[in-house]
Amino acid sequence: MPDLEVLQILFLAAIAAVVLYQLYATLGRRTGRQPEDVVTAQPGAAPVPTETHPILRTEGLAALKSKQPDFDPTKFLAGARSAYEQIVKAYAEGDRETLKPLLASDVMDNFEQAMAARETAGRSEKVEFLTPPRLDLEKIDVVGDLAKAVVRILAEVRTRTKDERGEGVDDRRTAELWTFEREVKSANPNWRLAFVAAAEA
Repeated sequence: MPDLEVLQILFLAAIAAVVLYQLYATLGRRTGRQPEDVVTAQPGAAPVPTETHPILRTEGLAALKSKQPDFDPTKFLAGARSAYEQIVKAYAEGDRETLKPLLASDVMDNFEQAMAARETAGRSEKVEFLTPPRLDLEKIDVVGDLAKAVVRILAEVRTRTKDERGEGVDDRRTAELWTFEREVKSANPNWRLAFVAAAEA
């Protein structure tokens, strides 16, 4: 029936719009330099060190240390960098098994919808980092036994896409705020990604 077909098309279009919005919210936005003036990574380049952490002077860190005395911001950022790189690459490759232990359930649901839409469209992706990502610990909040750490991440990535139209390369700089969370009484020491928002470069 024509009317039914129109409704189905409108329904699918609405789903596509929601998925595209979630993908944008999940992976950030293009900022700063554009593909034509991307800086190429130098061999042996090291992550840019963070000399000071404003969080060290806030109540959030004290609250976390009262519940987790061995919390070390430097070690936390090293772990966050590793998790960030794993998550970005696993998302591009559709690697659900790598993503599941690193993401909160609602974030995993958003990733799953975006990956499924990409796969349905017959598109594949590969990601590489052009420069080592820079991470800065912005904020820590502790509510009850739930700790949340907000990390500002600057990265330059190259995404190679392939679909029925051919292959493409997109270089971009991203600026994002990633919120990691952890139950401080949990035997699992790992933090999970709970929220992603765009940030100013």
